[in-house]
Amino acid sequence: MSLPPFPFDNSYARLPEHFHRSAQPAQAPDPELIRFNSPLAEELGIDVNESDEHELAAVFSGNSLPENAEPIALAYAGHQFGNFVPQLGDGRAVLIGEVIDQHQKRRDIQLKGAGRTEFSRGGDGRAPIGPVIREYIISEAMHTLGIPTTRALAAVTTGNAVMRERPEPGAVLTRVAASHIRVGTFEYFAYRQDTDAIRTLADYAISRHYPSLMFEDQPYQAFFRAVAHRQAELIADWMSIGFIHGVMNTDNMAISGETIDYGPCAFMDQYHANTVFSSIDAMGRYAYSNQPEIGYWNLARLAECLLPLFDGDKEETVETAKAILTEYREHYSTTWRERFGRKLGISSLTQENEPVVHELLGLMQQTGNDFTACFRELTRLASQGRAKEAATTLFADTQQARDWNARWVALLDAPEVMWQTNPAIIPRNHQVEAAVSAAQQGDLRHFHDLMAALESPFSATADTSAYRHPPTPQEQVARTFCGT
Repeated sequence: MSLPPFPFDNSYARLPEHFHRSAQPAQAPDPELIRFNSPLAEELGIDVNESDEHELAAVFSGNSLPENAEPIALAYAGHQFGNFVPQLGDGRAVLIGEVIDQHQKRRDIQLKGAGRTEFSRGGDGRAPIGPVIREYIISEAMHTLGIPTTRALAAVTTGNAVMRERPEPGAVLTRVAASHIRVGTFEYFAYRQDTDAIRTLADYAISRHYPSLMFEDQPYQAFFRAVAHRQAELIADWMSIGFIHGVMNTDNMAISGETIDYGPCAFMDQYHANTVFSSIDAMGRYAYSNQPEIGYWNLARLAECLLPLFDGDKEETVETAKAILTEYREHYSTTWRERFGRKLGISSLTQENEPVVHELLGLMQQTGNDFTACFRELTRLASQGRAKEAATTLFADTQQARDWNARWVALLDAPEVMWQTNPAIIPRNHQVEAAVSAAQQGDLRHFHDLMAALESPFSATADTSAYRHPPTPQEQVARTFCGT
């Protein structure tokens, strides 16, 4: 068998043993390749030109690990829906190694659904095909939409049946990430009062993700500020495309600033600020409108972990952390205005003019407008010089709508940027669920067709027209499930 060479350089495996555990992927009896991301493989420096589908399936099921792989499961803790769990860890994922990509960025390669590890906590460590298909679709869609995200390199079926509510085909997703260091990774060591490990982890994270901070007088405060700023920008990105993560636990918040762990996530159809899709979010903790403040809450948990590394006495370090958390809110607000200003063709949306966005969202909520379709229609009207028709085209022709329309037209000065910020195509929930349901029955055509449509989300062509429309009432998906 000709295995593709992986240029591994496994730095996390070189950290002390209590940061991770050795783990071997379970053997898959009959692996078959679902999809392989050739452009991403090329970006990672992985040459598969001499490998056929059977060889790729063997590698990405975990049956045949490449040379120099060092499979490990990472240790971490986390607050899950606000409740602290001192030990979580990779219970169904195995990090097989790291590569330096073509842009000189270090990237993790991880097999999700590859069987039990020491952190499995009674679970089987496997993944059914549904969550694998869902994460492949949505993570790659987020990438084409320009949102920082983990990537999907490959998906394979294993030949095993995985029992959840009913037997489903087993599958493995190969996930690529800037790293898998989470807020929960720091919490794992903070709970154990292991300040040396926190310092080692912080030094490693700075070196890997924020190397310029190594020379700061106060590198750990600077590190916390950098993480906070990236999270502010990421959540502003989510809000601008109507994305709802669904499980913003601290173990699902990456220090790198990438979107990670696509469970019961979804994109809004009809706009409502309090939209929740996750079947396990009964109280709406992670609703669309709550995401910025949950980001703040998660960062406060990270601050608690890092305080022993900050310079100064206890009172001074607490005040430093509070100041950086205030910066997070300010940076989020600034980034949110920039993102939504571009969506409305306003080159410089100031705090004074910010109500034009809130008024629009209020109108959308009152009339049940589809979030993506509404912004796309505003784009079309603005580009055709018909922005004054927005109130009558999209909303009930009320005085409120006309007043908003006049304010928007007065601020509109960059309609051309709207085409690059308001997608025609997103992975709509009903389309994702259709692809998942078909894949569970062995039919992958809808999955591949949807992936093809999502490659150019800002383009509207005849070939992709079926993927642009909001769902009918019968097609709407009200709840999404983690399914792992």
